[in-house]
Amino acid sequence: MVLSHKRDVADDLVQSTCVRALERSAHVLDSAGVDRWLFSILHSIWVNELRAQHVRQGQGFVDASELDTPADAFSFEDKHWHTQVMQRVKRLPEAQRNAVFLVYVEGFTYQEAAMTLSVPVGTIMSRLASARLTLAQHAGKSSRQGEKK
Repeated sequence: MVLSHKRDVADDLVQSTCVRALERSAHVLDSAGVDRWLFSILHSIWVNELRAQHVRQGQGFVDASELDTPADAFSFEDKHWHTQVMQRVKRLPEAQRNAVFLVYVEGFTYQEAAMTLSVPVGTIMSRLASARLTLAQHAGKSSRQGEKK
């Protein structure tokens, strides 16, 4: 859901990941790394799909208004906060968004995220620092705008 922002696309992405994982299950040597391996497959499929969409349609991005809203069990304030955070995360560049997802949502270590995305650990650290800075700047702008009202 974090990558696609659409439930049907996310379902298709998970299904494609499972099919590819089953096809390549003989390649798994260490069961402790299965989650990283699955996320590597998922990420690869997602990136390939975005590239294909970009070629076919000249885009591939989801409008922020199409983001799923949080569960009905949340209060109005929680829903509003969730929507704002998701919209800000959505606006991050894809590389930063993927790093945020793996480290902060899925709980991967920097090393695991780096292996999953096939980049150096320093790149993950840089992407996360940039994402945090961008999100903090947006949060500061929002609070200043709220004070002006």
